[in-house]
Amino acid sequence: MPEYKKIVLELDRNITSEEISIINEINKHFIKNNIYLEYDENKIIANLRILDLEKFKNKINELTDKYHLSHQNPFINLLQKIEDIGSYGIKSGKRLYVDYDKERKVKNRKQKIEDRGKYFYARDNNFLKINNEFPLEFTNKVVCADSEEFLKKLPDNCVDLIFTSPPYNFGLEYEKYKDGTQWEAYFDKLFRIFKECIRVLKYGGRIVVNIQPLYSDYIPIHHIISNFFMENKMIWKGEILWDKHNYNAKYTAWGSWKSPSNPYLKYTWEFLEVFSKGDLKHEGDIKKADITPDEFKKWVYAKWDIAPERNMKEFQHPAMFPEELAKRVIKLFSFENDVVLDPFNGVGTTTKVAKELNRRYLGVDISEEYTKKAKDRLKEVAQQKTLKII
Repeated sequence: MPEYKKIVLELDRNITSEEISIINEINKHFIKNNIYLEYDENKIIANLRILDLEKFKNKINELTDKYHLSHQNPFINLLQKIEDIGSYGIKSGKRLYVDYDKERKVKNRKQKIEDRGKYFYARDNNFLKINNEFPLEFTNKVVCADSEEFLKKLPDNCVDLIFTSPPYNFGLEYEKYKDGTQWEAYFDKLFRIFKECIRVLKYGGRIVVNIQPLYSDYIPIHHIISNFFMENKMIWKGEILWDKHNYNAKYTAWGSWKSPSNPYLKYTWEFLEVFSKGDLKHEGDIKKADITPDEFKKWVYAKWDIAPERNMKEFQHPAMFPEELAKRVIKLFSFENDVVLDPFNGVGTTTKVAKELNRRYLGVDISEEYTKKAKDRLKEVAQQKTLKII
């Protein structure tokens, strides 16, 4: 007999014949080893192992209509009790309620981790552990400035999360700054800004960099950037693969056509490199965590399928990331009221989403045109929030 997680719904009356019919139809529709329902005089019992929640919802709604259950529908309450279960795994879109958290026991696990040298490259850092308040004068601001200079106005250890995507080096014009400059100059400038980012980041804070390697020139920018952060004693927390599934991208070069001499590899994804300062744990009020159980379980799997931004022509920006990408980063790596910084804010996707998610924010960009657009987007968010209140 397989093991199940039982959910019991007690009614203040006896179960009806229509409800028994619904139970029987559900049991016929779903595999018994995954889920089956039982009933007693005034109880409905759900035995759960594996559940496609959306499919289950649809079947409940279909049968509710079929048997004309409108008032005192116990299956809606049963569904709510199932949705409220916080402990489960996810596999192929289905919820796993049994054996999802089994872990092979290892003796002296903590000691063995220490012996292996967990993040050995970041151990001898000189980071201060005392965090500072973010200056009120820069709170919820978007400014036009050179980040290298502007960030010097901020105190040490005052930002909770930095999420950014540096200008891509595809020869695209980025107003006064051209990405086609020599690579050494590009990285020198970028790393001076990132050093300021590390300084202002809180102890336990995170920096997430969205980057696409320059495949055409065989320059693995994501590795170069990651190496910089490791050399500066940041802890590599992980790498997220953002799969854009843009298979319709134009194939203008194949390298050596139908030959192994030099085939040109095609990619449909970008990378998000995630680093922590000093400690993997970011302190915060758990009541301020706004990520849902489903979001958490899906997003910690480090492959995110998100369509690319479709409105770049509207904003006349050559390299925008979609709002969904910013939403996931901000909700997964910060609490409400945390400070989110984007030192390459562009047209303000990071700051817009941060405002929508009740975070404090600061966006910095060298382009006056982009800064104005970022401010306009923030005004739209404020107007939408006002309308919701009304």
